[in-house]
Amino acid sequence: MPTFSHNSKTYQNPVEFALDFIGGKWKMPILWRLRDGPMRYGELRASTADITTKMLTQQLRELERDGYVTRTVFPVVPPHVEYALTERGKASIPVIDTLRTYGLMLMKELGIGD
Repeated sequence: MPTFSHNSKTYQNPVEFALDFIGGKWKMPILWRLRDGPMRYGELRASTADITTKMLTQQLRELERDGYVTRTVFPVVPPHVEYALTERGKASIPVIDTLRTYGLMLMKELGIGD
């Protein structure tokens, strides 16, 4: 496949392109947690061990910018904000599930987590 460009960045293949949107340490875990429905920021923070507040905020902003999540602010005091998957975000869940299944298989094969 020939190289292609998007937003001034060159890609070698579609996998590299997709991973630019959902790859990294935190984006897939965030998307995975949202698969069952909207979550508040605090719920996401509590369920995602070891992520800093700054990193969670950054990753959520990127996922929102790229069309994977929506951010809904409810006009109450204190502010109530929920994050939910968009159709694009929902489409990523089977991909993440396949990677999760493969990871579990590797863990079993290597005797990790027994």
